[in-house]
Amino acid sequence: MRKNSGSAIVMVLALGFALAVFCPGLIAAASPVYIVNGSIADSRGLAADDDNKQIDDYSSDYNKYTDYANGYSILYPSRMTVDASLAAVRTVFSDDWTRIEVYYDNFSGTEADVRDYISYGNKFAAHSPEHSIDTDSWFDAGGRRAHLLEWTRRKLARIPGDKNNYACAEIIKNDREVYTVFIKSSEPITAIMDIASSLRIFEPRGIARNNRTSSASVTRMNPETQDFFRKYFAPDSKLSWGVFEPSAPQNMTYLAEMEQSVGFSFPFLLHYQMFDEYFPVMGLQKAYDNKKYVELTLQTVCSGEANALWAGSNRNETMVYDILDGKYDDYFAEYAQHLKDFGHPVIFRLNNEMNGDWCWYSAFYTGKDTELYQELWRYIHDIFERNGVENVVWVWNPHDLSRPAFKWNHYLMYYPGDRYVDIIGLTGYNTGNYFPGEHWREFAEIYPPLEREYAWAFNKPLMITEFASNSVGGDKVAWIHRMFDQIKRLDRIKVAIWWSGIDYDQQGRPGRIYLLNENQEVIDAFHQRLKEFK
Repeated sequence: MRKNSGSAIVMVLALGFALAVFCPGLIAAASPVYIVNGSIADSRGLAADDDNKQIDDYSSDYNKYTDYANGYSILYPSRMTVDASLAAVRTVFSDDWTRIEVYYDNFSGTEADVRDYISYGNKFAAHSPEHSIDTDSWFDAGGRRAHLLEWTRRKLARIPGDKNNYACAEIIKNDREVYTVFIKSSEPITAIMDIASSLRIFEPRGIARNNRTSSASVTRMNPETQDFFRKYFAPDSKLSWGVFEPSAPQNMTYLAEMEQSVGFSFPFLLHYQMFDEYFPVMGLQKAYDNKKYVELTLQTVCSGEANALWAGSNRNETMVYDILDGKYDDYFAEYAQHLKDFGHPVIFRLNNEMNGDWCWYSAFYTGKDTELYQELWRYIHDIFERNGVENVVWVWNPHDLSRPAFKWNHYLMYYPGDRYVDIIGLTGYNTGNYFPGEHWREFAEIYPPLEREYAWAFNKPLMITEFASNSVGGDKVAWIHRMFDQIKRLDRIKVAIWWSGIDYDQQGRPGRIYLLNENQEVIDAFHQRLKEFK
């Protein structure tokens, strides 16, 4: 960040958040700097729930950062800026060459513990061919037991100044609380032991908070797409419905039968595409000819091996790195041309549910580096822009549950920035209780709190990109009726798409039965309630 001689503290707007970013190298005469609830203050906040941060001079090379709400202090190079905009998740110290992220995880009241955090969170080290492990050991960090992992990967051609050297120290407070110092750099890392050992832990005081503002996207849209966006995603737009029927839109026969059974024509369809599948030119055109719009979901994996938890060695392990190394430039340029040639509005959903360990493009498989997901998103967005695509509306779509539920895998860590996102997608399922660890969830447990959270975090239209209820574990028909009663109150959600399909276990047995036309009782429920939306 460029220094501003007129001010010791520089506030900037970046990636859609109002970042509490400070230039500590400029504050020697003004130390300490107090940050209270995301803003500069003259002194520390006195309220019990205040989120207090403090920056002090320490030496000519280091400053001291104290995060009272998260219960720690740490030394960091004084040349770096400090980003406390997402303080409830992490704090970042950075310059042009190096980025340091600090996380505090507390697993009290959950099934996880620190052993899970360290062992599961570092599984990529043993399984990915992309990472060359230099150190995997334990050490003493200021009198506390700590785990250290150091690794490198290849430089990626499509990331300017790529930071391909990594170090991660996990410092244990107790069996439920852990602090993580994660460093990535374009140069070999030499300071991890000094920085990690400088961390001092105390009992948290106050409540850590995220602070942000949001800005509009800059996606260029042709007149037809602008009209589409205003019709369906304006603040006063009414709720519209969509459906996933596996054979549609390429084959509209089964969809037509489903629509006839429920007496409703769905204006939105969901279609998935993977790398080894042809662009659905005919499907998009069939949908448009039938007055339907497609939520086109591109997942940058090869089909048949998409679920990372089920697959062994396969083609998808290196995909994120290969894309960002330029190996698929021609593919995305051709993809962009197909979209441009189609010309009509398309909701484009790229690499959804990225905060789930079942997705190969999750940071769970890329060394806990969520910035790689952001880089991939922006890289593809820019290719579309350079190729003159003006009929795409971009929807960014995490899962409502992060897995693993670690701070470095928090959904906000994947956000590519307001400039690159037009719509925020919500996804949360009532999975039922067939699979271990899953339980029956009512619509009211999932979506009202999710809408409130996303509406606060993003000044963007919201849509439920896919959702459904299982019939295993409860009364699906009653769930559907309660869902229709409740969804009408969520006025920020403009589109909801029911996922009518089945998830099978590894033996091929149905575990999650989400079918909209599962039986006559389910059909009758949709027939009755969709009348309200004709």
